[in-house]
Amino acid sequence: MQYEEAVRYLLTLGRELAAPSHTRAAKFDLLNITVLAERLGHPERRYPSAHVAGTNGKGSTAAMLESMLRAAGLRTGLYTSPHLERINERIRVNGEEISDAEFAETFTRLRLIIEELLAAGASAGGLAAHPSYFECLTAMAFDVFARREVEFAVFEVGMGGRLDSTNIIEPEVAVITQIDFDHEAFLGHSIEEIAGEKAGIIKPGAWVVSAAGNPEARRVIARRCAEQNARLVDIDEMFHVEHLRAEGGCYRAKVSARDSAFSIEVALPLPGRFQVRNAVTAIGAARLLAERGFPIDGAAIAKGIATVRWPGRLERVNEHPAVFLDGTHNPAGARELLAFWQEHFEGRRIVLVYGAMRDKAVDEITGLLFPCAARIIVTQPKQPRAISAAALAEMTGHLSANIDVVEAPEEAMEKALALAGPDDVIFSTGSLYLVGDLRGWWNLRSAGLKAGERPATGRPSI
Repeated sequence: MQYEEAVRYLLTLGRELAAPSHTRAAKFDLLNITVLAERLGHPERRYPSAHVAGTNGKGSTAAMLESMLRAAGLRTGLYTSPHLERINERIRVNGEEISDAEFAETFTRLRLIIEELLAAGASAGGLAAHPSYFECLTAMAFDVFARREVEFAVFEVGMGGRLDSTNIIEPEVAVITQIDFDHEAFLGHSIEEIAGEKAGIIKPGAWVVSAAGNPEARRVIARRCAEQNARLVDIDEMFHVEHLRAEGGCYRAKVSARDSAFSIEVALPLPGRFQVRNAVTAIGAARLLAERGFPIDGAAIAKGIATVRWPGRLERVNEHPAVFLDGTHNPAGARELLAFWQEHFEGRRIVLVYGAMRDKAVDEITGLLFPCAARIIVTQPKQPRAISAAALAEMTGHLSANIDVVEAPEEAMEKALALAGPDDVIFSTGSLYLVGDLRGWWNLRSAGLKAGERPATGRPSI
């Protein structure tokens, strides 16, 4: 299959939660991915790995840990989701997304295996149903990392943990970041239920780093670790942060262990105070891996944090006016974004471009953000799950008298730029899919190209 054909085929399987009502009716288990991995020769067992779950911060933490491992001289794999502009972003080797040719070759091989397993049927050890979009991509990541002979792979959970298709790996370290409300229809309506799903990545004898924060979530994770005879490092008990200082929205800090002489100065290139917690979590994981014999010293930790890239999270793409693209999509993230505004832009006029998915806590998120923005433009990410701009305006009209409705994301950003003065600040937020839409458009705009035109590389944004 050619690259474009492979991507189109995958998209017919549905993006994550593309149809929530259908997804709720589906049977979640690890059967498909287990069958695929077995037929592929269990590639996920051919390299050591780390597994990262959580509500917020898991992508940033996974990226930081991978960057540290790469700084230590290891050949790395990184599997994350969702992507912003191109599906290849999800599967990276040594910090670079795989090529279109490798993507197409890997999926072609996988599709032939899937057809063979479907023909055999479940009774003969095959498949009863076609694997999902995410199951296919997870199997592809397992296979790519084995074929490229990575020396360590970092896997970010897609959703939850217990039944996520990444959960057949046996990691050197399991990491759980902050836990809060999100995907309640699938993970449960209490912190305890959600934490239980995340804690499902903790296996017998595991080494675990937790930054769960919430007391109820911490109790669930501690109980799961006790049941599994797993070693637990809770970052709130193990580390303390001092000399925290902001530098242009980013932070420098000294991180010290409470039970040893370990101490390190780190400089974060990712904006937001919350990234400090993510960095401490990644440091905790790196320290455990060093105990297990992996060559991660203080220099690799500091370099890995200093050089990490994780776009679409408070990513600044313009100076005057300041323009930020941010994938805040749940109430916990909205609270962090509001704190960022209050700390760094107090007294500045904020123009907010907002678009969201139908299954998100839109009322709570907009209730936090909209009253603090001088002007709001509601829009609609280019996804079937997106709530319409008109519906958003109707839902949120009581929060502000300054709401405009612009359906197309790029036109919404154009309007924001027209409304903002050089000292104002524009934030686009609500969904990572909106960030992807606007990031692709912004890159074309910066290159002097129009929608539909391609950069010099000729690579499609799909």
